[in-house]
Amino acid sequence: MSAVLPSSSSGGVWAASWRRLKTDRVGLVSMGVVAAFLVLVLLVASGVIASGWQSEVGVPNAPPTLLGPQPPEDTGAIAVPKGPNVDLSDIDPLAPRYAEWAERAKQFKTVDTVKAETLPLGGDRLGRDVLAKVLQGAEVSIVVGLAAALVATLIGTLLGALSGFFGGKVGDFLEWVYNVFTAIPSILLIFAFAAIVSRSIGSVVLILALTGWTGIYRLIRAEFMKHRVREYVRSAEAIGASQWSRMFKHILPNVSHVALVQLSLHVVSFIKSEVILSYLGLGVGVDQVSWGTMLAEAQGELILGYWWQLAAVTAFMAVFVTAFALFTDALRDALDPKLRGLE
Repeated sequence: MSAVLPSSSSGGVWAASWRRLKTDRVGLVSMGVVAAFLVLVLLVASGVIASGWQSEVGVPNAPPTLLGPQPPEDTGAIAVPKGPNVDLSDIDPLAPRYAEWAERAKQFKTVDTVKAETLPLGGDRLGRDVLAKVLQGAEVSIVVGLAAALVATLIGTLLGALSGFFGGKVGDFLEWVYNVFTAIPSILLIFAFAAIVSRSIGSVVLILALTGWTGIYRLIRAEFMKHRVREYVRSAEAIGASQWSRMFKHILPNVSHVALVQLSLHVVSFIKSEVILSYLGLGVGVDQVSWGTMLAEAQGELILGYWWQLAAVTAFMAVFVTAFALFTDALRDALDPKLRGLE
């Protein structure tokens, strides 16, 4: 299979990949779902929607609107007897003063806050809207997944290109760094980084990127080792192209599909990792919300029978992760002609 010359035919390769992607209906639907989530993330980030997710707009644990208001729970309080022959002062010595206090309270102006008894997807234990929370959490989780995958792909691609192209001492040193990172189980490495950095979105992105670049590095290194001895690279060297030009202008466009597919694969993986970290209390800060922190809150609510926060965050996360995974499969098929039997 002949190599792709970036100066003349790279546009044709991308156009052919788009044509193959358009024939995959599942891929197109998945791409539409992912695009819809990204639009929601932009709207949340700009403050158009879900900006007041911390406001207590409903009663505590307000049920979803479809369930309607729930009957009050039996608190087990002792009923106060009523009747003409019942003296309330025998039961409560302060009972005669209640009417006087009520009249005095009317003299003060108070803010009458009416809280909703139901919310579209229900409310949490503080009365905050679950729909607004899950949208705000989607922004945090998706941004963390995308940013961490981008940084990890850049690190892995750069180091893999240097190791695969130059080899020698450079390759040996980078292989040693790779072996150090892979010698430690990834989950332990993530926890170790999380224990020494502050809890914020930037910290989570840094943790995931520093622990997730190794797989990309190995693939890119192998591709550069394979392409650096091919005829088109030798020809570029013969006409005086520099090493950096051969690396990034000639070889990189021919291996870009590998980096792009790895980028999309790591987005799903990093979103799951962020959810786990936040669920364990090692992710975002206490003043922020993500899908992981919502799952942690929902655990206690589920015991009391309030299931709607768990159902909402699970549904949103499952739809996005599934759609992104299907889109990744379609993108891999479209970008790699060998999977379709095409050159």
